[in-house]
Amino acid sequence: MNIFRKKSITTILKQGGDGEHSGLNKVLNVRDLTLFGIAAVIGGGTFSAIGNACFEGGPAVILLYIICAIACGFTAMCYAEFASRVPVSGSAYTYAYVSFGELFAWIIGWALIMEYSIGNIYIAFSWSGYFTNLLETFGLHLPDWLTINYQSAHTAFLENKVGEGMTAWTSAPMIGSLRIIFDLPAVLINVIITYLVYRGAQESKNVSNAMVIIKMAIILLVIIVGCFYIDVDNWTPFMPKGFGGVMAGVSAVFYAYIGFDAVSTLAEECKNPQQDLPKGMIYSLIACTVVYIILALVLTGMVSYELLGVSDPLAEIFALKEIKWMLFIVSIAAVVAMTSVLLVFQMGQPRIWMTMSRDGLMPSRFSKIHPKYKTPSYATIVTGIVVGLPIFFTDETLVLDFTSIGTLFAFVLVCGGVLMLSPQSEEEMADSKGKFRIPYINSKFVFPSLYICSLILIHYLFPTYFVDLFDFSGDKLATNLPLIIFYILCIILSGLSFVKNFSLIPLLGLVSCCYLLTGMTVSNWIWFFGWLLIGLVVYFSFGYKNSKLNQTVS
Repeated sequence: MNIFRKKSITTILKQGGDGEHSGLNKVLNVRDLTLFGIAAVIGGGTFSAIGNACFEGGPAVILLYIICAIACGFTAMCYAEFASRVPVSGSAYTYAYVSFGELFAWIIGWALIMEYSIGNIYIAFSWSGYFTNLLETFGLHLPDWLTINYQSAHTAFLENKVGEGMTAWTSAPMIGSLRIIFDLPAVLINVIITYLVYRGAQESKNVSNAMVIIKMAIILLVIIVGCFYIDVDNWTPFMPKGFGGVMAGVSAVFYAYIGFDAVSTLAEECKNPQQDLPKGMIYSLIACTVVYIILALVLTGMVSYELLGVSDPLAEIFALKEIKWMLFIVSIAAVVAMTSVLLVFQMGQPRIWMTMSRDGLMPSRFSKIHPKYKTPSYATIVTGIVVGLPIFFTDETLVLDFTSIGTLFAFVLVCGGVLMLSPQSEEEMADSKGKFRIPYINSKFVFPSLYICSLILIHYLFPTYFVDLFDFSGDKLATNLPLIIFYILCIILSGLSFVKNFSLIPLLGLVSCCYLLTGMTVSNWIWFFGWLLIGLVVYFSFGYKNSKLNQTVS
């Protein structure tokens, strides 16, 4: 039973390039890809998740943004290396097929469903909140039972919590004993985005580029206006809950970076993917990191971090400062920003399913290309359904954590995949002019030295850190055990880097993403492994026997 069979790069290029599966419109250049990356990253993380991150970490949350940016930077370089070598749709799924084999490719494809499809549920909820506020400024009011999800309304009723949820529960119309409660704006925006993506990359590109320009202009205005209301006393204490508090915001902060990898799913619609994809990912990541750090400093400078644990922090700070005209502008920016995120994610998922279908791991209909619009039409419709249905029965918190852990897992495999890639042949090296290649730095001595120096530095700055690390009393086991496993992993990787002469940059990407995984809660891991188990059942019941590689072998 060969579950680790690999696909050759030559075969993948034939399937996704000019060979048997050509058909997508090649209309995207490096500017479009950079704007797509910004469109995906500047959204829910900016207008929603950043509030909880600031609440947990205080002003020091900028350290977590920098850590996440470094981790994503190393990962982006690994994505860029893969995108340059394997310029086809499929993102990390395709890359894993080349480096780790079929089972890992399936696992990462299954995890990417969490990132794109399930992540869009969170964005749809956040979009609805800002859109509803925008309607209110025009004097339009939707009934509460049409602006909240059923789960949140039910929870509010059970906890006897006065507010939108309780009002929705008590005022909702009923069919028999069932209350009609659902988030209508979230459902409608999903339908509109699905239709737009169904129509084609050219239409989606034009809409996305326009929205990016609008939202970046408004965010710049928010920063400029906010600077006049900064009170430097709000930056003291800088780290109010310690470094543990900073790391508590890892799900929210990392979620803010999810999206730059969606650029790699558009490889077959690029005019020059081997040059433009790497540039698009890295340029968008740099731009977004600068925006996040400045925005976090402005937010925590305008008001106390304790007031930022809300779902609409940008609106909240201007409400507290009674700058009413900015409330209107922030609502417009949030609606535009989140619409662009929905658009990019909704483009990414169908293209991953399309690639999995080509390999036989998904039904053949998922790889069907629309004859007129040149898009993976069936996969796009299914993605719309996968996003739309859970809107009726889930809530934001579950989706946020669920998405972050799945994406981090995918990033770990991408960085590990670059380490596993075979060295380039002389022909590949000669043909690599103008294509992105990660500079090779031998980690033989560098990585073990960095690891030892970091341990010494931690002990010097936090003398009781390692003693506290082995304290498993109360709920400390769930916090400390992942860290202990991480340090053991670093010891193993130090040994392997000494023996195998690993390339340093992908190794640092792997380690930094693994460290971010230590910040995930136990419930996150339980949900993730439950999702993974379902995926394995689907693979062994359908994907394994229908795999094109299986048919080739037999």
